[in-house]
Amino acid sequence: MKSAITVKDLSKIFTYNKKDESRGFIANLFSPIRCEVLAVDNISFEIAKGERIAFIGPNGAGKSTTIKMLTGILFPDEGHISVLGLSPSKDRKKLAYRIGTVFGQRSQLFPNLPVTDSMEFFGVMYDMSKVAIKERSTQLIKLFDMESFINQPVRKLSLGQRMRAEIAVSLMHSPEIIFLDEPTIGLDVVAKKALRELLMKINQEENTTIFLTSHDVGDIEHLCERTIIINHGKVIADMPTEMLGRSTTDGNHKDIETAIREMYEANKD
Repeated sequence: MKSAITVKDLSKIFTYNKKDESRGFIANLFSPIRCEVLAVDNISFEIAKGERIAFIGPNGAGKSTTIKMLTGILFPDEGHISVLGLSPSKDRKKLAYRIGTVFGQRSQLFPNLPVTDSMEFFGVMYDMSKVAIKERSTQLIKLFDMESFINQPVRKLSLGQRMRAEIAVSLMHSPEIIFLDEPTIGLDVVAKKALRELLMKINQEENTTIFLTSHDVGDIEHLCERTIIINHGKVIADMPTEMLGRSTTDGNHKDIETAIREMYEANKD
């Protein structure tokens, strides 16, 4: 099976100026104390095409930094990344045509226009023909059950309707990988279930690789076949999701949420 993503010995360090009140304003301004934070620490993993991956960890673990490097937003300090055979830092424009992104708290839709306008805009942005845009829009509107609200301004949609539209728009150009950052945040139980089912359908019908970050155990358990756990910039677990509840030191079966929490605790220092 071909790899969709290959990460080898990846590291990222952030530097910042530390303010020391005892040194005074002038000293802090002209000779600041430089500090470093190792956000991602020599991680490696490989993801096959069509896999559904949960990439999880506590806040500040390095998840967002890793995703930004995978999509070309940030450049790594060390290591190698290959996404669909491309280097995100060198081939960002080419890669953009082959991946989709959805960030739960950042909308990419036009708030005062209907969803169809955003779909058309994304189609044009990805150099799709008018015929292709119309065909793909029709397909996604039906698949995501958006007929009842497709002509309403985005600002009037419920959160569940908006998230369906967000994902549909990100799939306009039929990306081979979709990166999802907290896609079900704030949704009710029914809306979460519907969204998970839609993502599963896209994965099965179009073999779209799903790379998900979420704090919702339901997303992980019901959608992802494999879970990679990161903490303090290091990968601390990489296994089939169904095995998470069995990976306990005392040998007892525990629910996935408990198993994940115990892994965090064991690696908190």
